[in-house]
Amino acid sequence: MIINFADATGGLFTDAASFLAASDSQRELAFQRWAAYDAAIAATFGDKANEFFVDDQVGRAFLTPQLFRIETQVYMRRYPNADLTGLLPINTDGDMWDVGTVFYSMDEVGKAEFLSGKGFDMPYASTLMDQKSRGYYLAGIGYEWSTQELQRAAKLGRSLSADKAAAAHKAAQFFKRSVAMTGRAPGTAASEKGWTGLVNDANIPAANVTADGAGSTTAWANKTPDQISRDIWAAVNAVESQTGETHTATTVALPTAKLRYIEQTRMSDTGSTILAYIRGNRDGGENIEFRAIRELAGAGASSTDRMMAYDNSQEVVQFHLPGDHEFLPAFQKSSMTYEIGGIMNVGGTEVRLPKAATYRDGI
Repeated sequence: MIINFADATGGLFTDAASFLAASDSQRELAFQRWAAYDAAIAATFGDKANEFFVDDQVGRAFLTPQLFRIETQVYMRRYPNADLTGLLPINTDGDMWDVGTVFYSMDEVGKAEFLSGKGFDMPYASTLMDQKSRGYYLAGIGYEWSTQELQRAAKLGRSLSADKAAAAHKAAQFFKRSVAMTGRAPGTAASEKGWTGLVNDANIPAANVTADGAGSTTAWANKTPDQISRDIWAAVNAVESQTGETHTATTVALPTAKLRYIEQTRMSDTGSTILAYIRGNRDGGENIEFRAIRELAGAGASSTDRMMAYDNSQEVVQFHLPGDHEFLPAFQKSSMTYEIGGIMNVGGTEVRLPKAATYRDGI
């Protein structure tokens, strides 16, 4: 029943989960009631358009119900090209107004030794505690409506478009993606906050892949499938050896073009592609996730393409997002303009165990 997820009169959504589970006919009914409700609201202001100039409450009264519709529509959209899902854990602890986080790490010390039954040299175990902090910073992207746009929508009995809100939300997605991957805001050459990201953390061990391709080069374009397979396993094995077999690589990330190459290129002596061969070649290979991260292109030494193998767990790396992007209430900022601000609280990417990851450059 529509009443389970939307207001029976206006069609305004009250339960997004129930809406997504509803049938197509129920969703269509909700949208019809929604459109009729918006049109009715707009019509009530059709003869009062001039009052927008002298009474901001009139404009606000028209704009407010429109924003309910716009925000619901925007947040039902998905932008996979800026998605962080599966690339690294996202820590949402906290809220929009937190200034940072403090965390503690503990290490165990001590070892058992042989001793005399009458000795006084009993070895002891202990723990070492370390405290670290991470600052959060406010960022934002919003949009605005002019009195002219509100008037025209009211006179025509039309709903306001969600395009501006969608553009703001998408810009927020790209901002979070860029900060998480590189530490920088989109289009900037340096990090304003001094951060690095998943693909360029200076503490993660880095090395070039073996230079045994045609002409003694490192590039995969000059290597055989066997050599490429060896390069990938070398990165995976490095995580295990660097951590004394405490961590294993669960994810191998590659520039998009390089991942597509190993998906489509066959091994010379099998019917498998390079990727399929790796997954079935060794115990545990089937458990490695291969991910495309476009920011790895040119991220390596001398601007070469970079491969990354890492334990994709919150213990190792996380992106701090205590306050996700949200829109603020509308306000009239000038005689003819209404603004809808959008804010988020971001803490960047933190690599807590750098040796549980490795970079391999020159691919």
